[in-house]
Amino acid sequence: MSDLVQNSTFSGDDWALEEVGHVRYEDCAFHDVDWSEARLTGCVFSHCTFGGVRFNAAVLTSTAILHSTFRKCSFFDTTLADCKLTGTQFLDCGLRPLTVQGGDWAYVALRGQNLTGAKLKGLRLREADLTGADLTRADLRDADLAYARLKETRLEGADLRGADLDGIALREVDLRGARIDLAQAGAFAVAHGAIVSP
Repeated sequence: MSDLVQNSTFSGDDWALEEVGHVRYEDCAFHDVDWSEARLTGCVFSHCTFGGVRFNAAVLTSTAILHSTFRKCSFFDTTLADCKLTGTQFLDCGLRPLTVQGGDWAYVALRGQNLTGAKLKGLRLREADLTGADLTRADLRDADLAYARLKETRLEGADLRGADLDGIALREVDLRGARIDLAQAGAFAVAHGAIVSP
């Protein structure tokens, strides 16, 4: 396989257990491809579409998936380590259980996705669209959630301590049952009209 793949369509390919390194895909389409237990390292997917692709137990390391779309894809027990997903959207995907180790998911669209219990500590989710997503019991400690959209997002039992909540419309966020730190508690109180004083 060449280092650059452009304008190609892959359908029904069985790439389970494959090891793919430093390949760049541009404007490609993947339909019903099986990438279960595969290892993708240093790859770049730009403006690609994925439909019904299985990434079960796959490990993606230092891989960039930019301005792409995942539709009805499975990420069961998938690990994404130091990956960049700028501008990518997930539609009706299975994202549980999912382990994310750092990375940049700025501008990602995860509307309505189920991320219950997801490990997202330290993840950059700046300006991400999490509207209606289920982040129950998710680990979001030290995550960058600045200017993210959290309207109707479920956060019961989520750990938000140390997360950057700058620019978030806190009046629209239901933090009942979420773990927050004192600084966040003060900002939340002010957003709801309280006067915080020593």
